[in-house]
Amino acid sequence: MRHTLAAVGGMLPCALLAAPVAGAAPVDTGAELVRVLVSLLGVVALIFFVGWMSRRAQARVRPGGRKIRVVESMPVGIKDRVMLIEVGGTQLLVGASPTGGLRTLHVLDTPVAEDATPPQAPTLKGFRDVLSQWKRP
Repeated sequence: MRHTLAAVGGMLPCALLAAPVAGAAPVDTGAELVRVLVSLLGVVALIFFVGWMSRRAQARVRPGGRKIRVVESMPVGIKDRVMLIEVGGTQLLVGASPTGGLRTLHVLDTPVAEDATPPQAPTLKGFRDVLSQWKRP
């Protein structure tokens, strides 16, 4: 009995798909394809337009002259940071954490001198150089 119901249940959707619907107009696949492509291009254009508008909105939020500047930032935990901030010639050492917000740790009497040259990132060796170090004599 189960096998008979399963066979009938499996054939029923196939029979419904194969049977033509009375009074249904034929579907123009070319027009449907054009409609889908135009809709897709519209969505992609809308995404680019929203990105462009958000960049313009961020540019308006920032003032032209910078009065506050982060001189250096260093992570001290997973989400905690220590930042050296300069405001009008005065440097502040600030701790930032998601739970405690910002906290002034120290106000520096004499500003910390900035390095003339930024620290160089270590150069990566090529794969050939690494293999040559591992080569047996």
